[in-house]
Amino acid sequence: MNAEIISVGTELLLGHTVNTDTTIIARELSALGIDLLFSCTVGDNAERLRAALREALSRSDVVITTGGLGPTGDDLTKETIAEAAGVELVLHEESRQRIETYFKGRYCGENQYKQAMLPKGCTVFPNDAGTAPGCGLETDTGKVVIMLPGPPSEMELMLKRYAVPYLAQREQAVIVSRMVRVFGIGEGAAEEKIRDLTEGANPTAATYAKENEMFVRITAKAATEQEAAALCEPVVREVCVRLGEFVYGVDVESLEEVVVHGLQEKGLHLATAESCTGGLVAKRLTDVPGASEVFEMGAVTYSNDVKSMLLGVPEELFPAYGAVSEPVARAMAEGVRKKAGASLGLGITGLAGPGGGTPEKPVGLVYMALSDGTHTWVRRMDPPGRVKNRTWVRDRAAHYALDMVRRYLAGLPVEGHAV
Repeated sequence: MNAEIISVGTELLLGHTVNTDTTIIARELSALGIDLLFSCTVGDNAERLRAALREALSRSDVVITTGGLGPTGDDLTKETIAEAAGVELVLHEESRQRIETYFKGRYCGENQYKQAMLPKGCTVFPNDAGTAPGCGLETDTGKVVIMLPGPPSEMELMLKRYAVPYLAQREQAVIVSRMVRVFGIGEGAAEEKIRDLTEGANPTAATYAKENEMFVRITAKAATEQEAAALCEPVVREVCVRLGEFVYGVDVESLEEVVVHGLQEKGLHLATAESCTGGLVAKRLTDVPGASEVFEMGAVTYSNDVKSMLLGVPEELFPAYGAVSEPVARAMAEGVRKKAGASLGLGITGLAGPGGGTPEKPVGLVYMALSDGTHTWVRRMDPPGRVKNRTWVRDRAAHYALDMVRRYLAGLPVEGHAV
């Protein structure tokens, strides 16, 4: 089956609300093996919604709408769809009672009960997080229309509990996607290594660029999840072989997740000393559940005095080499490891900009060091041809620093020139 999403709400068009509903629905449709062909956003206007719905039903098997199911006068989705489907709205008593219970002990205006008026003969989807129920109905031409509320917390719960099972009864194929996460090689270079794999039809392999990293998605479609997964597996293995040490994980969420889990597996503890990244590495690590088992401390040592006082960085290094230098990064890593009594120490110092750069030390230059008490490895991150902004430099440096730890844990070369 083919599907289309219509997001309803003037606030979306004005940019007052970010439309996350479409992303959530798209993922669920993909898992069901339903191909999403189109998506659009329409304001709270019955005429424009009617036109969008008419076009969607002419080319798609399934049309999913979000928003416009509430109690106010501009909530027109149900009315418009019922009219287009040629059915009347009738009171759904159970939904009315749920609304009444929801407002128990509080004022409930008559307009709230408008939400319980639903297309005759539809399958009702209860709202377990709000008041507006959703529903699914089939038109006289065999098309399926699903109406979901707009707030993501309500929409996602209803989608997964009720709408997905409703659709699963109508779709036989299943789509499975695998994600190979990659860092340290650009999308273009990666694509050259796996170009022949991207030419397949089932499974497919495609490269996608993210800020400061990229990933390869392998997708297969089959009658069952097991069959689709089996189609993906050899391609996933081949991508990992060809991209080698640049692959930091398959079906993982982030580089920091891999680092935290790697530290847990090896029984090691990490401490960080950050200057230009301002605690970003520590923040990313502590975003991962379970980080408290392996992360000892994170110090933001911005000034030279604090680098010396807290980490024991020799004062003579600053006039001799400057704060942004290999010796200082090395001393920061060794100092924070000793201070925390950790297995590993990570030190980062650099120029995030926009000012402060020189021809010898331009904005975007960052040194990072990793020490295990026996050896200390240093990486130098030179700026590329175009430095975007301060945030971009800090994020890029945090990626490279985490990758150093990831490489150490995986037994890969740690030290090197970061490009």
